[in-house]
Parts: sequence; structure tokens; C-alpha cells
Amino acid sequence: MSCPICGRPADEKYRPFCSRRCADIDLGRWLKGDYVIPGTALEEDDEIGEQRPEDPPPRPH
Repeated sequence: MSCPICGRPADEKYRPFCSRRCADIDLGRWLKGDYVIPGTALEEDDEIGEQRPEDPPPRPH
């Protein structure tokens, strides 16, 4: 199996990647949103930070 980032042979320690560098590149791509799973987008019915009635009240710190 070859590394999906650079094409070199995969290393068992970092499988399916050849090195930590390629594994980190792949992780960075996921975190930036470069990879997208096809499908329909979910509707967001709540604004971020808005509390829904079924949510418990926030606990004091």
C-alpha cells in the first residue's frame, strides 16, 4: 500500500501513511474542511449559542 499523500510505501507505525509528516498533512486537510463527505447538507434549526427549551439551564462556575 502506498501513502495517499506522497505515494511512498506506507510505514506500519503511521499506516496508511509513510510518515508522521504525511499523517499531519492529512489531518490538517480534514480540519480545514478540504475533505467533504458527499450528501445533502443538514439544516441548522438553532443559532449557535441559542438555548433550546429541552436543554438544561447552564450551571454556575
